[in-house]
Amino acid sequence: MKGLGNVIAIELKLAMRDPMAAFFALAFPMVILWIKMRNGGSLPSGLPIIEAVVPMLSVFVIGLASLVVLPATLAQYRERRVLKRLRATPASPTMIFGAQWVAHMLLAVLGGLLLGVVGLIVYGMNGPADPAGLVLAWILGAASLGAIGLLIGALVPSGRAATVIGLAAFFPMVFVSGAMSARETLPESMRSVGDFTPMAPAVQAVRAAWEGQPASPLTLAVLVAITIVAGGVALKAFRW
Repeated sequence: MKGLGNVIAIELKLAMRDPMAAFFALAFPMVILWIKMRNGGSLPSGLPIIEAVVPMLSVFVIGLASLVVLPATLAQYRERRVLKRLRATPASPTMIFGAQWVAHMLLAVLGGLLLGVVGLIVYGMNGPADPAGLVLAWILGAASLGAIGLLIGALVPSGRAATVIGLAAFFPMVFVSGAMSARETLPESMRSVGDFTPMAPAVQAVRAAWEGQPASPLTLAVLVAITIVAGGVALKAFRW
């Protein structure tokens, strides 16, 4: 366990030192928050917009760390033959995946906490109505999207290709899943498409817990299913 903890600490430091990773996980969501809050106001339901924007953007950060930064890191390790060297150690694919996932999700936690602090101090946000439910929804969302990111990283031979594929998956999803704009403000056609993306259940679960609504068992089950299927395929497909 100590060895795994050291690997996670090193991976987190490397991620934080990457200017692009740090910018997109920490600074870019803050820019979006500022843009969204320039006019303030409420959603059609009467919910203050800040109470929707922060949980939405927290999933945005998870998706960015999971689908763009994580697979690029893993593919770069393959490209630079770091994984070949790790193969000669006791490290297993499960350990490598676990360390990568935890390190990149800690980066997402930092981004989410920064959003929350700014929301509370600058915009007078109330915060989550169901903190325990929020933690559960966040972990399941991070697990499901992280499993997809690991699958991309397990298959793609280079960091550049992983980045392109990750961005191609990430940006369409954020626009139709409700991670960029509140789902209730999207056209029906976009909502229908968004419902079939793996990011949509994460957004729905996080927002439900934030607003104190009961978690949908189906939504949580979908997140678990995505984690199991994508994670299992990633382990099977992993190449050193």
